[in-house]
Amino acid sequence: MTETSALIIGAGDATGGAIARRFAKGGYITVCTRRNQDQLQPLVAQIVAAGGRAVGLGSDARDEDQVIDLFNRVETEIAPIGAVIFNIGANVYFGIEDTTARVYRKVWEMAAFAGFLAGREAARRMVPRGKGTIIFTGATASLRGSAGFSAFASAKFALRALAQSMARELGPKGIHVAHSIIDGAIDTAWIAENFPERYKLKEQDGIVDPEAIAEAYWQLHIQPKSAWTHELDLRPWMEKF
Repeated sequence: MTETSALIIGAGDATGGAIARRFAKGGYITVCTRRNQDQLQPLVAQIVAAGGRAVGLGSDARDEDQVIDLFNRVETEIAPIGAVIFNIGANVYFGIEDTTARVYRKVWEMAAFAGFLAGREAARRMVPRGKGTIIFTGATASLRGSAGFSAFASAKFALRALAQSMARELGPKGIHVAHSIIDGAIDTAWIAENFPERYKLKEQDGIVDPEAIAEAYWQLHIQPKSAWTHELDLRPWMEKF
């Protein structure tokens, strides 16, 4: 079996880490990235201790040269890329009057522009091989903008449009492009610290389990070409929608 890598862009402590572990369990060399490479060491060690293979690489997903270098390095030094998961978080809350140009631009760069760079570089490697999976992580804000989330929703709307355009262009070339809508609070330290009452719902399976997201992403990746899912929404059973 030819070795294949799965590139997780935004391999944080919750969802991204769970995705990396799931693809490693599936036999992929997981390449985990975030801006601070040192923060990846616990995740990489955890995957290796479980019998998987993982590499942690520091990379700013907003920097075109760094993204190009990242993809080149993975392809030449590690293994051909079979799956790319774009999982950059950019959730901020600011009233429109308090949203500065710097905040708006940074959120757009993280959630939209970085997604474009990752998607383009993934396509450049996958199209010649006629296979591959690209998954973009979306949110409730991908579908509707709420008060205080003008920057985040604008960027997530853009990411969803990117995924739709790429799916229509790359699907006929053998590349599976999917967009997930995570509609609900995720079991993260940030939610626990900032929304403790919401976090208590974990006891009732009322917030999203990162491991469950990871399993859904794996299932997207292994879908047969005759029945590809483009958009998948995931939410707790008690979430209103």
